[in-house]
Amino acid sequence: MLGSEYVKYVSLLGASGSIGRQTLDVIEQHPTDLQLVAMSIGENLTFGREIIARFSPKLVSVKSKEDCDKLKLEFTNEIKFVYGMEGLIEVATFEQADVLLNAVVGSVGLLPTLQAIKAHKTIAIANKETLVTAGHLIIEAAKQYNVDLLPVDSEHSAIFQCLQGERENNIERIILTASGGSFRDKNRDELRNVTVEDALNHPNWNMGAKITIDSATMMNKGLEVIEAHWLFQLPYDKINVLLHKESIIHSMVEFHDSSVIAQLGTPDMKVPIQYALTYPDRFELIGSTRLNLAKVGQLHFKDVDLDRYRAVRFAYTAGKIGGTMPTVLNAANEEAVNAFLNHKISFLAIEELIENALDQHSPIMNPSLEIISQVDVETRAYISQQVKELIKKV
Repeated sequence: MLGSEYVKYVSLLGASGSIGRQTLDVIEQHPTDLQLVAMSIGENLTFGREIIARFSPKLVSVKSKEDCDKLKLEFTNEIKFVYGMEGLIEVATFEQADVLLNAVVGSVGLLPTLQAIKAHKTIAIANKETLVTAGHLIIEAAKQYNVDLLPVDSEHSAIFQCLQGERENNIERIILTASGGSFRDKNRDELRNVTVEDALNHPNWNMGAKITIDSATMMNKGLEVIEAHWLFQLPYDKINVLLHKESIIHSMVEFHDSSVIAQLGTPDMKVPIQYALTYPDRFELIGSTRLNLAKVGQLHFKDVDLDRYRAVRFAYTAGKIGGTMPTVLNAANEEAVNAFLNHKISFLAIEELIENALDQHSPIMNPSLEIISQVDVETRAYISQQVKELIKKV
């Protein structure tokens, strides 16, 4: 098996989540090429203890001071424990790390990513909300500090792979594929009484709760449209979405000469994770299922109905307006999804709340980090109040 010429030292934000756990599996498969040196685990101390035993990282961040103090008593002084946002930033900028894989969910990943860029870390980004919320700041910083942004989302990794050896000025458009999520075979009337459990039953992918709900609303794809705009520096009219229920073609690039290049594979997030960590090499992925097109037989495609999948339309609108509108989109979605997961609102109310938040906001162009943070807080407060009012009506 071919390996890299030297060990890559990895910092991992969100080690206990779905992407984080699969990242750990990838690192464990290549012990002579990849080493975990720093990580954040949030509140999952049980899993955190297991990771510490398996990987012996030098720095670990948790959510609270109480948990931090607890772990300090349990482990030797060889491991440093930190907590909170300062802890996330310390993990992101850990001196020994070569690459930061940001796998946290939500806008909490923004500030650590910016600080990691300033520390000249290569960024493997699975935290799409960072680019949605403040894409202009991330891209400007990456250019200023000459830092690579390597996509981990399967769709953006597919586009990135399709562009290897190609000239970006030859792109006609990029096509992001979408599974359609848990409710792809339902019309809007059939969505009125779906449950949280129904929404979490994704047909193709094993993901965290928030991302699975985003897939069911297709907001996940809307956020990916905005992410693609920043990653590949393309206008929104050159970014298309196509329903593809098998999730075999992960995305495509069409060029000016009408050629289309696609990246295919079985649905397995370890593939884009490993590609980002080992780029520009390709290592063997142990235990992966090889694609057998003869067995698959047929692939299906369908245009996205923006009236059926309103979240995608919201994302295109917010992205084209720009400024703080994507910040509002993301914050409103995070709060609304959280309310749904906690059985406070209906599934369709997620879209209603997001639309209300966008309608009431007056966008601010070229926002600073401070303005983005302020708008984020204000939007979450607005959604929280809207949720309370919806509960009163029930």
